[in-house]
Amino acid sequence: MNIVFRFLLTGLWIFLLANILPGIHVDGFITALIAAVILAVLNTLVKPILEALTLPVTILTLGLSLFVINVAMVYLTAYFVTGLQIDNLLSGVLFAFLLSLASSGVTYNASGKKTQIN
Repeated sequence: MNIVFRFLLTGLWIFLLANILPGIHVDGFITALIAAVILAVLNTLVKPILEALTLPVTILTLGLSLFVINVAMVYLTAYFVTGLQIDNLLSGVLFAFLLSLASSGVTYNASGKKTQIN
């Protein structure tokens, strides 16, 4: 149940951010849910490989390159989901930043402890 709740919340954030941010377009809530699932799959399969390959750059940039990887994951998601469109780089960067903030808010509460959803 926890995974379904997280997908629903991430899909909701994608849908809300697409309605707020200029340059991000989502066809509907179902498309946002599909994007959340695809993003989760990419973050599980592709992101660790990219992080391992860019480890020296990550160390040199003190972790800043991890944000570039997050933006790349959002663009890959937009590539695979036909109803998700990102118009320009600035919109994609802002979308990735706000989505990562929202996703971390789903997992951790204000005290910094991991939230348990039953």
